[in-house]
Amino acid sequence: MSFDVWSADSPEWLAHWSPWPEREVYAHPGYVSLERDEHTRALCAAWRSDEGSVLYPFLLRDLRGEPFGVDAADVITPYGYGGAFFWGRDRDAVARAFWPAFDGWAAEQRVVSELVRLALFDDQLLPYPGERVERLVNVVRDLAPSPDELWMDCEHKVRKNVKKARRAGITIELDATGERLDDFLRLYEHTRARRDAPARYRFPREFFERLPDPYVYAHALHDGEVVSSELVLLSQLNAYSFLGGTDSEAFELRPNDLLKWELILWAKQAGKRRFVLGGGYGPDDGIFRYKRSFAPHGLVPFFTGSRVLEPELYDELTERAGGTGDDAFFPAYRERTR
Repeated sequence: MSFDVWSADSPEWLAHWSPWPEREVYAHPGYVSLERDEHTRALCAAWRSDEGSVLYPFLLRDLRGEPFGVDAADVITPYGYGGAFFWGRDRDAVARAFWPAFDGWAAEQRVVSELVRLALFDDQLLPYPGERVERLVNVVRDLAPSPDELWMDCEHKVRKNVKKARRAGITIELDATGERLDDFLRLYEHTRARRDAPARYRFPREFFERLPDPYVYAHALHDGEVVSSELVLLSQLNAYSFLGGTDSEAFELRPNDLLKWELILWAKQAGKRRFVLGGGYGPDDGIFRYKRSFAPHGLVPFFTGSRVLEPELYDELTERAGGTGDDAFFPAYRERTR
């Protein structure tokens, strides 16, 4: 058996990820490294034994700079879905060995706290030893049914809007190279501004240019112009609707309904098991209800996991930073820096 912590630049990480049957994109070193900077390292904890394997990707954030000024760090998973991914034959046995090994490493690094955006499917993960909190509900389209069954499982308004988009002459183009990145960014920024989306949804162009394969952009075109666009990240079994946008002047043509429907069919044909549409900004908001219309019975709770590993230092940092200690934000000492 072995426990290791590797950086995204280490070839061992990709070598450990590649034979994993599910090969989740959110655990790929190229994806995790998108969020590293001078204060943040892209790392993974890996476990290998006869009982199974683990790959836990995370960001280690340095707390030595302002406003904290302590020789310590904290852990958070990248944007999306994460946790300690497991494959093998004895999940519980591996959990009993992996978490103490990780905690020993974390103690050496003086890790104060850990925040994990947990993957949606528990069978992918080791049991989490900290607190799990349900945040929002996500929409997941099971792709096992036939195309006709998928069509009839959509809400009536989706079927109506898909037909309307086709009558209006909307066509769908798939792009696996990012050739139309300018169109995607134009529509994404337009949509983000219209919705007054939180700052965490602002991504630089470089983020998209550095995405690891495989992924696919889907574009809805009207009269040769892209009026709706979506980026889908691809794992071995799952397709994730990641980010997108639609020209508000084209709403009446319903391009995004057709785009999402064609993506669902494409993902099924590509052999994916699930198409993850995601959730909204808040409980039962308009974005969530729209996504739910494509899979009314595919509601899956989204959890975060959190742990305080150095309680005294956590309290000291929270008091120093003027945090409220409100459970709604974790870690509390970063409440004013978000």
